[in-house]
Amino acid sequence: MAPGDLARLAEERGQSAVFFAEHTHIPASRDTPYEDGRELPQKYWHTYDLFVALTAAAAATSRLRVGSGICLVIERDPIITAKEVASLDNLSGGRFEFGVGAGWNREEMRNHGTDPRVRMAVLHERIQAMKAIWAEEEASYHGTYVDFQRIWSFPKPVQRPHPPILVGGTGPGVLDRVLAFGDAWFPNYRSGGGVIERIGELRAKAERHIDVQVLSAPADPVVLQRLHEAGVQRASRWIPSGPRSIVERGLEEWERAIADFAGEGA
Repeated sequence: MAPGDLARLAEERGQSAVFFAEHTHIPASRDTPYEDGRELPQKYWHTYDLFVALTAAAAATSRLRVGSGICLVIERDPIITAKEVASLDNLSGGRFEFGVGAGWNREEMRNHGTDPRVRMAVLHERIQAMKAIWAEEEASYHGTYVDFQRIWSFPKPVQRPHPPILVGGTGPGVLDRVLAFGDAWFPNYRSGGGVIERIGELRAKAERHIDVQVLSAPADPVVLQRLHEAGVQRASRWIPSGPRSIVERGLEEWERAIADFAGEGA
């Protein structure tokens, strides 16, 4: 299914949001291992451009939240990305959610000119620079990796001061990044990966409200109950690419798990 058709189907079936992943490319080398040494799935390099897909999804819907899950900010020019985010939020009527991260594929980062050793610092500066562009009539930013003086960039996002910034990742320093520049933590769910336990750690550290959304949740009502009890705002599941019949089967499995969870919680 095309992104717009998929988004329309998700909205018709009562889902609250759809997220699209981003990889500009995948290096043919396999120097950076995938999870547990497994073969990298083909879906990683069979993707539409993130903001093209999101625009199609937004144009095909009227209520559905559309988001990046996640945008690889360290591979992007921050001035251009700020323009794309603001344009999409404006054209969608304020329905965009900006999931961000640094990614894991070191060869991919290097192909975009980013040294993997400083990727987290680059991520931080680019997010802060974009916040300045969204908030200020005439924006400037001076950092080690981003530097510009007095620029005009319009439109501004509908959501003020900017769309929600959902910080992806599960590494040891991710909670500090959430607290530094995020509105929410946006990890992938991993069985036994400690995500639920770390939600309590995040809330103990935070001096402001921080949402938690979870990607890659399984279609398991027991897991959904645990996430709900931990205060997770939204759980999202990967839906397989393919024709409508395959997508519908994935959605039906997810909806059954939601219905079972809702019945147990009633």
